Amino acid sequence: MAEAAIPISQTALLLCDLQNDFIHPDGAYGRAGYSAPAIAAIPGRLKPLADAMRAKGGWIASTHFTLFTGKGGEPWIDPHLKAMRPFLKKGDFVMGGWGHQVVEELAPSDLPVEKVGYDAFYQTRLEWVLRKAGIRKLLVSGIVTNGGVASTVRGAHVREFEVTVLEDACAAFTEELHRTAIEALRPVARISTIAEELAKLP
Repeated sequence: MAEAAIPISQTALLLCDLQNDFIHPDGAYGRAGYSAPAIAAIPGRLKPLADAMRAKGGWIASTHFTLFTGKGGEPWIDPHLKAMRPFLKKGDFVMGGWGHQVVEELAPSDLPVEKVGYDAFYQTRLEWVLRKAGIRKLLVSGIVTNGGVASTVRGAHVREFEVTVLEDACAAFTEELHRTAIEALRPVARISTIAEELAKLP
């Protein structure tokens, strides 16, 4: 006998790093001219599903890449990240700041969680808050598909969450990177679209 579908009350739309500092033109990446049209398009495309999830009793969870700070507010930036993104500076991705927040189109988040690496489960409280909320299923969106999204999806899979990746609600800096990452996730997650998941809502 087939298992019963997980109800929307136990389902969360997970927004991976859809923050102002990554996406908004005035954020850290935008000011540096480091973006891609596919990334910029995600919030508007995803908003109808986020709104419907809230209206139907689902959850919105979000991961927030964070640059924690030492004395004087100087950010702790790992050497590999500093080499890739030399434009990052004091005030970027700081907890509580505007740049750290979910973009306006998708706010608010019911379950915001700070993260320090690609996998949002690594040294964070994400699993704890999801379990406390009774969440068993994740609809995953965000950036970048080949980085934080892929790592977090695999982290959810090994923790036995039911995972669906919304391929048109994720993006990378090139379409090739995005497509390759999506194909690599097929063994550990269901691949779907925003429209497909909207059609399933009760």
